[in-house]
Amino acid sequence: MNSTTRRLTGTALLMALAATGAAQAAPASYTIDPAHTYPSFEADHFGGLSTWRGKFNSTAGKVTLDKAAGTGSVDITVDTASIDFGLDKMNEAARGTELFDVTKYPKATYHGTLAGFVNGAPTKVTGELTLHGVTQPLDLTLNSFKCMPHPMYKRELCGADAIASFKRDAFGMDSGKAYGFKMDVVLRIQVEALIDESSNTGKVALATPQH
Repeated sequence: MNSTTRRLTGTALLMALAATGAAQAAPASYTIDPAHTYPSFEADHFGGLSTWRGKFNSTAGKVTLDKAAGTGSVDITVDTASIDFGLDKMNEAARGTELFDVTKYPKATYHGTLAGFVNGAPTKVTGELTLHGVTQPLDLTLNSFKCMPHPMYKRELCGADAIASFKRDAFGMDSGKAYGFKMDVVLRIQVEALIDESSNTGKVALATPQH
């Protein structure tokens, strides 16, 4: 092999490696599984008398993830009319103008960036919550994050348990404040998302994390 041939071969090899690296570096995309994703919350009743708990039954969204690069994003949309306290009268009241006002604000959204990666797994999300027509910064702490092959779909499934807290009156939802209700809300999100078949990384997100 002469020097010209060697140079051409070396150049072709470098270009092939670069192309492979670029393909691997692209984030994988996932679709949130609405049957296994339920944002829930805890809120005060009469200034410490008891704690009310509820959840939303309808959630959709997308996640992107690049384990090696330590990057990713989260986009979630919640149907506020799907609120469920386990009590019909409370659900009806919560959908009204004193709380979620679902006719005027039918959706709540969360947009965030995955962060704090450790061994390819994020430990938090930095983002913004839009609720009741108001957008405020809200960071989530990920108590757990795991990816595994889905036993039936044979594609990667990722799940997380997230938690955050905020003041509901910051979103214009101050019902009960005059009666001494605390405005603190604890938000918990159990989420599972399945990698898209069209994702350019195939059935799993990237390979081995680089850090």
